[in-house]
Amino acid sequence: MKLTVHRDVFADAVSFAVKLLPQRTTLPILSGVLLHADQDSLTLSSFDYEVSARTSVAADIQHPGHVLVSGRLLSDIAQRLPQQDVTLELDGSSMKVVCGSAKFSLLTMPIEEYPQLPEVSGVSGEVSGDDFGHAIAQVSPAASRDDVTPVITGVLLHITDENLALMATDRYRVAVREMPWASSESGLEVSALVPSKTLSEVGKTFQNADKVNITIMTGAERELVAFSADDKTVTSLLIKGSFPPVQRLFPESVDNYCVVNTAELIEATRRVGLVVEREAPLRYSFSADGVMLEALGSEQAQASETTDGHLVGEDCVVSLKPQFLIDGLSHTGSEFARVGFSPTDNPNKPGPVLITAQTSREGDQEASYRYLLQPNLLMR
Repeated sequence: MKLTVHRDVFADAVSFAVKLLPQRTTLPILSGVLLHADQDSLTLSSFDYEVSARTSVAADIQHPGHVLVSGRLLSDIAQRLPQQDVTLELDGSSMKVVCGSAKFSLLTMPIEEYPQLPEVSGVSGEVSGDDFGHAIAQVSPAASRDDVTPVITGVLLHITDENLALMATDRYRVAVREMPWASSESGLEVSALVPSKTLSEVGKTFQNADKVNITIMTGAERELVAFSADDKTVTSLLIKGSFPPVQRLFPESVDNYCVVNTAELIEATRRVGLVVEREAPLRYSFSADGVMLEALGSEQAQASETTDGHLVGEDCVVSLKPQFLIDGLSHTGSEFARVGFSPTDNPNKPGPVLITAQTSREGDQEASYRYLLQPNLLMR
């Protein structure tokens, strides 16, 4: 194998191929990146039995062939090469990397021991790359980081004929984002539970793509999802198990709410939250006078602040974790947000707080993104 490829194109391709590889693996061969040179393109791929990545780039192929080398080492080298074309050449049991006066030699791995990349077929459709990346960023922070319950460490993709809903929860909060989905198939209803970490990288990778194709394969022994755009493809093994029925937690309507300036409430929360411990809540009092934030219970310091708010309905007092509230507000992507108070049978125990975007101070809410939050467990 021998080829020449543009330096920046090569560095970007290697970075993409190894981005999702685990930092440590029990099988060293799974840390490798497979390079396949054929005709006028170079294909780079990686696979650790759970996640795969594959991309092709244009290259001047002098001799076709394939080689398997350490992925992260090749990525580190590629990022630091000078701004000149890169030549790759297989020489016995090593691959030579030459760029200007810089020369490297990487030991190859046995290709025959490398697993075959998965092929995904099934329900397929397209979404806007920008919208999909934004939706993932909105929802993924609500996914659990606790591996004890794997089913809630993922983001659920629920697909119907013309709609894609992304859902995540850590039992303290629920985030849902709905967006249009285009497919040639009709009568659809399929779900895929994707690891949150993997989906977050997918969102960053494809956020600048015009369209992202999503293919979901369920019912087989290995259930998979594939994301592809612009000669790049990522596949992921789905999480098995039943995702909690979070949709039923959202109230049908909320008549008691307060419209706030998103940035002002976030900054006030950050200031007042300086004096509380990491997991301690702040008390938020919503009234006709605005929103009062109070940090209570600290022996060392106390703090309070009032921000503007347009209240509709009755006064309400709730205690919320500062970072959880910030996550919900910041991902509305709107100058104003609506903080709604769910009705409950017990007037002394407020229900979950529902956060949505608001088109203007006195306009309508934009409910494609919904964030439900309360300090107590939503589900047990």
